[in-house]
Amino acid sequence: MCDSMDVTQAAQAAQAVLAKNDGLAASLRAELARRAVSVVNLLSSPGSGKTELLGRVLARAVERGVPVAALTADLATENDARRLARSGAPVKQLLTDGLCHLEARQLRGHVDNWLPEDTALLFVENVGNLVCPASYDLGESLRIVLMAVTEGEDKPLKYPTAFGSAHLVVLTKMDLAEPAGFDPAAFDAHVRRVNPGVEIVRSCARTGDGVDTVLERVLAARDGAPVHRPPLAPRPHGHVHEHAQADSGLAAGRVS
Repeated sequence: MCDSMDVTQAAQAAQAVLAKNDGLAASLRAELARRAVSVVNLLSSPGSGKTELLGRVLARAVERGVPVAALTADLATENDARRLARSGAPVKQLLTDGLCHLEARQLRGHVDNWLPEDTALLFVENVGNLVCPASYDLGESLRIVLMAVTEGEDKPLKYPTAFGSAHLVVLTKMDLAEPAGFDPAAFDAHVRRVNPGVEIVRSCARTGDGVDTVLERVLAARDGAPVHRPPLAPRPHGHVHEHAQADSGLAAGRVS
């Protein structure tokens, strides 16, 4: 009985935290829309090649004269900010002090105190984690989920909340697909099982493959092109944190 009550209370607390975050995210989204700033939230596991790909996308945007900036989040060190700054874009490191995800309140502070006035496109490199960040709306215009071929074709089924909330999916490190024994067709099928109709971009930061495609999709969305509607798109008070799901024996978004 006590265990059941503890689980229920934990789930209710998690829902309250997410509801507060969703309110802040909605407010931030409205403000950014007034300022004509599009936010792209990048989610992936550690080691997916997210930073390298983002650096190349930023560099290409700078070359094209797009007013772009980036926030990169980590538990510690400013290594990723230094790497991304080579692109020539304004970059800011956001240290979470142990928190495994970003929240709208953290982004709010940097938008207020750091974001250059002329910014039209803000990339947010979330903490390397496909669980917690998937449940937190940051007020983004676009959510991109990335995965490397070395992570296995079944990852979309293991993390349905992340992949099911993606407006775009990017498969990275394609140059390693053959030595890793990766099956792209199986991966595509798994992605579309949790997110029917989502576009999957194949990329390789080393060769530059997919970089222009990612930038073009982001710019098109910024300019008003139709955007894919994922089944788990952020919505007010609609998230259920996967930690709470696991504790309560639920699996919202689980593929049967």
